[in-house]
Amino acid sequence: MLGAVETRSVSPLFVGRAEEQGTLHDALARAHEGEPQALLIGGEAGVGKTRLVEEFAAAARGRGAVVAVGGCVEIGADGLPFAPFSTSLRALRRELPGELAAAAAGQEEELARLLPELGESRAGRHDEDGMARLFELTARLLERVTAEHTVVLALEDLHWADASTRHLFSYLIRTLRTGRLVILATYRSDDIHRRHPLRPLLAELDRLRTIRRLELARFNRDEVGRQIAGILAREPEPDRVDAIFERSDGNAFFVEELAVAAHEGCRAGLTDSLRDLLLVRVEGLPEAAQQVSRIVAEGGSTVEHRLLAAVARLAEDDLIEALRSAVNAGILAPAPGDDGYRFRHSLVREAVSDDLLPGERSRLNRRYAEALESDPSLVPADERATRLASYWYHAHDAAKALPAVLEASVAARRRHAYAEQLRLLERAMELWDSAPDAVRRTLRPVDYTEVYPPPLPERRGGTLSGCDAATTALRYLDLLAEAAVAGRLCGERERALKITKRALRLLQDEDDPPSSSRPRSGRGDPQRAAWFWIQRSRLVQRLARGDGWKEIATAQNLVRGLPPSEVHAEVLATAAHWSMLREPGPDTLAAAERAVEYARMVGADEIESNARLTLGGLMVEAGQIEAGLAHMYEVREEVVARGLAAVVGRSHVNLPSALEGIGRSEESVDILREGLRLTRRMGLTESEGWVRGNLAESLISLGRWDEAAKAAVSAQRLGRKAAPYGSGANSLAFLALARGEVAEAARHLADARASYGPHDPMPQHDLPVSCLTVAVAAAEGRLADARTELDRTLESGFPLGTQRYAWPLLLHAATAEADARTLPAARAGREQVLDGIFSAVKRLTTHAPVWYAHEQWVRAELHRSEDRSTPDVWSEVVTAFESLGRPYDLARVRYRLAESLLAGGGEDERDRAAELLRLAHAAARHLGARPLADAATALGRRARLPLAPAAATGPAPADPAEALGLTSRERDVLRLVAAGHTNRRIAEQLFISPKTASVHVSNILGKLGVSGRGEAAAVAHRLGLFPAELLMPGPAG
Repeated sequence: MLGAVETRSVSPLFVGRAEEQGTLHDALARAHEGEPQALLIGGEAGVGKTRLVEEFAAAARGRGAVVAVGGCVEIGADGLPFAPFSTSLRALRRELPGELAAAAAGQEEELARLLPELGESRAGRHDEDGMARLFELTARLLERVTAEHTVVLALEDLHWADASTRHLFSYLIRTLRTGRLVILATYRSDDIHRRHPLRPLLAELDRLRTIRRLELARFNRDEVGRQIAGILAREPEPDRVDAIFERSDGNAFFVEELAVAAHEGCRAGLTDSLRDLLLVRVEGLPEAAQQVSRIVAEGGSTVEHRLLAAVARLAEDDLIEALRSAVNAGILAPAPGDDGYRFRHSLVREAVSDDLLPGERSRLNRRYAEALESDPSLVPADERATRLASYWYHAHDAAKALPAVLEASVAARRRHAYAEQLRLLERAMELWDSAPDAVRRTLRPVDYTEVYPPPLPERRGGTLSGCDAATTALRYLDLLAEAAVAGRLCGERERALKITKRALRLLQDEDDPPSSSRPRSGRGDPQRAAWFWIQRSRLVQRLARGDGWKEIATAQNLVRGLPPSEVHAEVLATAAHWSMLREPGPDTLAAAERAVEYARMVGADEIESNARLTLGGLMVEAGQIEAGLAHMYEVREEVVARGLAAVVGRSHVNLPSALEGIGRSEESVDILREGLRLTRRMGLTESEGWVRGNLAESLISLGRWDEAAKAAVSAQRLGRKAAPYGSGANSLAFLALARGEVAEAARHLADARASYGPHDPMPQHDLPVSCLTVAVAAAEGRLADARTELDRTLESGFPLGTQRYAWPLLLHAATAEADARTLPAARAGREQVLDGIFSAVKRLTTHAPVWYAHEQWVRAELHRSEDRSTPDVWSEVVTAFESLGRPYDLARVRYRLAESLLAGGGEDERDRAAELLRLAHAAARHLGARPLADAATALGRRARLPLAPAAATGPAPADPAEALGLTSRERDVLRLVAAGHTNRRIAEQLFISPKTASVHVSNILGKLGVSGRGEAAAVAHRLGLFPAELLMPGPAG
């Protein structure tokens, strides 16, 4: 390895860039205070981006920061997956080994995909959350490391970045919220043509407020003069400054080259093309140094010393002398932190590489490939497969390139670098026909059967048997299968859909396109065809081209009558899940049961778990509530214990959703809180978005509206899919409407509608949007629009299992009609509307108490719309809601009961009405439900009823709890709540079940008109319900 040498062209004086340095140092100061910073530094090649980063890095180190630099690596036209992050994390590990190890604890197997030094990466099943999981864990790692240390993460040459690097960079910029971290990246702005892959990322980042863009301009004449003075160590002649400034146009690198050329007497350099100038400097080197420079130019951004020695085939002393000449002339430079070399500037490398003859280029790539194949230790392990594949490909040797490219694609997939996997697989397709038959026959579907079925099994003696993957040759169709999955996982869905269609055409035609290299693979392989149709369904749905059912139905027809298999089970599970979300019914339940059975028979654990979740959800919706929930709880426990990440996420979305749907909101919140912990720990960002959306819904039911709003906003921020965003928008619209902010509600409703789109109107999305549409229209006085939306929904009907969405919709419609009953303009058409609501009510089931309560409420509103409302009717509604723990709903129906009692005119009911009105008003004020609070105030004023308790004028009641309507058991429970006990501890002390304790607590909250245990305890303390000695907390429960 070459020792230290002095290069002559770099100016020791750093010129200009005062404004940019100020911005960078401001970012460092902000980061030091715990506010992560992100900066993009753009500029043309040679303008001085790297020098600016080097100067800033030195200053940051001087201020105690840890600096970790990583560059995007170019090998030919290829990039290495995650190269700048792997390099920078290695540097971080060298600087802070203990801190990084502690931050990665428990997630080493996953993070090893970025930093192999952490251990073996987990093979695991690949899914659409895989890359997001890795990205979230990387963000968490950086947050933990930078909690106590200021870190500068510098990523150079982003214009060469692979797609996975670009995705991770974007993710970190969007999601990092804490830590003493500066992320800065450089890129060549003159390389970003209209179709450059970095261009969309730059446009996306421009819309963020969390990143600052710096665009480096060329130097002016004064700055060029100072730069030349630094290089020459003396003041240059003015005419020389003028000539160099005119020739370089202020580009810092060209200034250096021209200044050195002029100093060395190369006057022709001032008139020749700049490219020729760069080559002239290389051609001035000794022949051996020129040869080494050409070798380095073709080896990649950086070439390791031992690899260079193997390719150059020079004696060690001759190689060192050649390297010394090239480094001393400022052509090459030792690579920072690596045992290797790089060109001091990429412009020189490109000029040298472009000057190679075609045969010379392929010969050099062959020598690189042969050297690396002979000794794989010549390059880092995480780069080996990709570099070998690139060398063989550019050597134009298909026989060697095809196996190497396939191995590199598997390595990329194992790192969740799906975009690079797709590119490599497309390259393998390109090479397929050029590779000899003998080579293709040796290829095996290693690591491909995770996502793609083995050849169709045959039944022999009552058992299933299939081809052995170890002896079955890889087929062209297999490449299409892997490429389709890689495209879906990396977000290249258009490319994936085209590949899927191509595969289906090959299968439909029975034979692949005429070629001796492609064996028959046609209609005799229905499993593979079914598998491709399922892929196509997923892609069609993700691309908003339809609902995907036609594709699923085709897959079902293909596997019908076939023996159980993993594909058969997946088709059934997919069909059942699709139907559960859109058109559930008896056939759906049967499909889910068969999916569970088939998956269990073939040992497809993940498919079985997913199918059991679907089955449990269908059972709950069909009225088999406890049995269905038991299924879902079992699956949740199993997948958490086994670490099946994708199903862990789904179980913590579906189970709480089922619980919320039957009114068990507290139970739902408990599961969702655990779901947040697990999805965060496992890096399941998309699942976390769903969890937070469901959490907002349950918190709204429980009257914890401020918490619900935060959860809804988080769901929108985290949800990469439209649905979690739409769910958050729905919750925010409901809260705004309940608080009287109608314009805000309309805005959130528009967001929800836009996020779901019109291509696949699932009931779980469409019905809540319809419900809010009716409610907002009614609040804005647009009863005709509310009726139009209701008519549209009633015409479509309510599919089985949609009670949870149907009841609130019917309630809002009935309430709107009741509120408008005195308006003459509303009379026309009212009878038909009420008949439609009443008919829908008769068809909906009421298996759960919350559904029964809503049925009673809707019927009461229908009575009110016809002026037939009575206290008895509303008393039944209040009774139904008192045990449900839904303070806002309870407050609303209490208000209606008070209104009905006062309308009756009986003096004996005034006290009861006053208490109901007081409780409704107190709950509304606490929640911030201004319209309800205002209505209660107005009703109290009209009836001359005080809403605040009157000051005591006589002896207090013997037991204030009785005045609040608490039963003896509820009084006991409130005492323990006030003492700080959990439901489990309350159950133990009162010899009841935790579920019964939970019901009692919900009833108490409703009767007190409060939304939480802490407020209930405060009421108990304020009213002096219990002696202090009875409130001493017992052992923690």
